[in-house]
Amino acid sequence: MKLGVYNAILHDRSLPEALKVVADLGLTGIELNSGGFLPAVHIPTFDDILVSDAARDDFLGLFEGTGVEIAGLNANGNPLHAKQEIREKHAEDIRRSIRLAERLGQTRLVTMSGLPGSDATAKYPNWIVNAWNSAALDVLDYQWGVAADFWRETDRLAADHGVKVALELHPQNIVFNTRDVRKLVELTGATHVGVELDASHLFWQQMDPVAVVRELGELVFHAAAKDVRVNPETAKLYGVLDNGFRRLDPSEPRTNLGGDEWANEWPKPAAWDFVALGKGHDTAYWTEFLRALHEVDPEMRVNIEHEDVELGRIEGLEVAAKVLRDADRALQESLA
Repeated sequence: MKLGVYNAILHDRSLPEALKVVADLGLTGIELNSGGFLPAVHIPTFDDILVSDAARDDFLGLFEGTGVEIAGLNANGNPLHAKQEIREKHAEDIRRSIRLAERLGQTRLVTMSGLPGSDATAKYPNWIVNAWNSAALDVLDYQWGVAADFWRETDRLAADHGVKVALELHPQNIVFNTRDVRKLVELTGATHVGVELDASHLFWQQMDPVAVVRELGELVFHAAAKDVRVNPETAKLYGVLDNGFRRLDPSEPRTNLGGDEWANEWPKPAAWDFVALGKGHDTAYWTEFLRALHEVDPEMRVNIEHEDVELGRIEGLEVAAKVLRDADRALQESLA
């Protein structure tokens, strides 16, 4: 397996400094933001790289001798958003990222499937999670039509550039579980759209990431190492769909998600939390996770995503990296 870090947690430092952090963790890859919800902080010459071989070579030269290589691009966003401003920006970021990936010799782009509004007049996305009434299925029929049109076209672009687009099974997206993945592929005939297997979003949905990898097989293109801890005392009161988020004031630090949309503060107390590897599931579990990925592709990229608010940036990466390295070591020993 090829182990690395998703760079969002390292946006507070320069690319050379981020590469040193990754190398010091004993890991060999860095997944780079290239647009969507987050800016391409570590690709400041993005536009130049698209048209200039010299700019491309200068950028790639930053990795020489570091022991760390690019481990995919990431343009997570909502390319189907009801608001034209956000939809067009995030969709174009995906298209540009596909072209950039080819320029950089990359074959994997991580993003999200997106989520439209309820109909053509909607102002906001509408996430249907329990379609027990006929009107909800009417909404889903509309949304799947929008999604199929976009991803059919995007699949053709990805194929033309030799890039596979890996969708994160994330909440507030039309594709968030195994059934949805199959449906999107069937509707579009996609050959270059599949899954980024981020275990964290499966855990809180009560899915088993190992079983999902084995079910989807070669549709799994890429993976994220990110854990979840379910907090039983809170979960039994509010459930895993608890909406106790707090709107952050403009005077507080907050992350823009496009247009005038911002990330909210996590519920307190929370039914579940994103945590560093090992705090939700032990090393033995992550060994089996890597084993399932290895069965699909022994060279699979598996990148740590750190969002554990109980641990600092580097501290959290260190905790996760140790668990991931130990799991990989256990896997290799079992395969020997």
